[in-house]
Amino acid sequence: MTKIRGIGLLRGVVAPCLLALVATPAVARKAPPPPPEIPLAEQGLIDNVNGYTIDAHGALERFDGLLIDRTGHVVKLLHEGQARPERPDFRLNAGGRTMLPGLNDAHGHLSGLGFEALGLDLRGTTSLAQAQAALARYAAEHGTPSWIRGGGWNQEAWSLARFPTAADLDAAVKDRPVLLERVDGHALLANTAAMAAAGITAKTPDPKGGRIERDAKGNPTGLFVDAAKALIAKAAPPPLPRERETALAKAQEILLADGVTATSDMAETVEDWEALRRMGDGGRLRVRITAYADGIDALLTVAGSGPTAWLYDGHLRMVGVKLFADGALGSRGAWLKQPYADQPGTRGLQFLDDAKLRNLMSRAAMDDFQVAVHAIGDAANAQVLDAIDELSDTYKGDRRWRIEHAQIVDPADLPRFAKHGIVASMQPTHATSDHRMAAARLGTARLAGAYAWKTMLDEGVPLAFGSDYPVEDPNPFPGMADAVTREDAAGDPPGGFTPQQRITLTQALAAFTTGAAFAERAEDRIGSLAPGRLADFILLDRDPFMVDPRALRETKVMETWIGGVRAWVRK
Repeated sequence: MTKIRGIGLLRGVVAPCLLALVATPAVARKAPPPPPEIPLAEQGLIDNVNGYTIDAHGALERFDGLLIDRTGHVVKLLHEGQARPERPDFRLNAGGRTMLPGLNDAHGHLSGLGFEALGLDLRGTTSLAQAQAALARYAAEHGTPSWIRGGGWNQEAWSLARFPTAADLDAAVKDRPVLLERVDGHALLANTAAMAAAGITAKTPDPKGGRIERDAKGNPTGLFVDAAKALIAKAAPPPLPRERETALAKAQEILLADGVTATSDMAETVEDWEALRRMGDGGRLRVRITAYADGIDALLTVAGSGPTAWLYDGHLRMVGVKLFADGALGSRGAWLKQPYADQPGTRGLQFLDDAKLRNLMSRAAMDDFQVAVHAIGDAANAQVLDAIDELSDTYKGDRRWRIEHAQIVDPADLPRFAKHGIVASMQPTHATSDHRMAAARLGTARLAGAYAWKTMLDEGVPLAFGSDYPVEDPNPFPGMADAVTREDAAGDPPGGFTPQQRITLTQALAAFTTGAAFAERAEDRIGSLAPGRLADFILLDRDPFMVDPRALRETKVMETWIGGVRAWVRK
């Protein structure tokens, strides 16, 4: 982390005038005096900016200067013609670059992003043959560890018309165990050596909430869906603590380069939390992380009887729990009200019965933990909405229930999100990545409530955007372009996928800033550059409000600042 002379050095230093005030005997008053202003000599000025932030009403506010105090908070937004301090502690001329508040990814997986970046990354492969070649090359270049791990494959992008198998992996590597996670994180592909190491046979039963893909004779093909992933993953050696820290540090580096200064880390394990604590103890945390534990046991192990305080100068806390109602659409694990159009024999996977889901949500809510539930299919979304309807009679007030993805929703259920202020935590790039697959899985008649963020806003539902990294690239600018066009980078489909769900760029920016902060119960600290908020911001190479969507996708972050300190610079 590079500190600019001034603000970084002044933290914790008490100004002489403040010392004098502290030393002066108190005088009896009817009301306490207002706090003294911090002298301008202890402020930093970022000047000559083309600044945008979202105001308290959700509107776009423009400014051209930013004052920051010695604690790393915004003092004031300066507008054209307003006077600047004559002698700030430091002054940075931004050269007219565009400034935005630091972006916030409301749904990601930190360790997954880091491990995938450090392992075999198959995102971007467009055929099975290309993936096999990448696997063979990776195995030749990495003699250790003995197990090969990776992910990012997508049979839809390969135009394979089937799921890949162990035999497909054996053709590239057969003498070492191989485990490759599907791009959505809801299926694991293993080669024959890995299945042998795990003791998987035709007699291995499907676990509840999971599925082992089998051939016509009942033999496992090598694909393990949702809860079945644990059957094969448990045989692989777990990452060493130092490997986990390396992965988390890599994830942090990727996020900073994309202008992501804060994130919700979903389904965080105890091991991840411990690694982040070690990083925090060593002063290595820069991104602000709001953690949602991977289930009730992990939640109680880490946080005990209530959300943790902000740790490490506002960089880490655990506020709630992540639960799962179903799987993913790509692996046909999303739980639907009606059978899949392209596989009528299944409706997907229901992970929890109604009583179990309500019990888990209640256990978290009773100690004021926030509850975030993964729900992709319309049946899963309806189940979670029903549970919130019932629990809200007991747990009143501002609970900020979160439904993660809210991807395929029965149109009749869409107005129910607003009833209890449920946060719709959605990922715009899923719509453009999934549009062909969604049409195949559901049929066009069932797409009216799919990826429906415009309807959510029209209904008054709090909307938070993220990427679900590493499922999608964590760069928020393609996500914003997806939100305003419903077209992918190639302009497909022309005019947009269900184009009635397009939103404005201001609304998309809000969902990646103030909306995400609200979803995390952090709107009093981050999300905007209003006075009193932390000075987390980014400087860009272009004005996103003055370019077309294709150019918006190509936006580059030039600098990332967190708490008034420069944390990353493009080289």
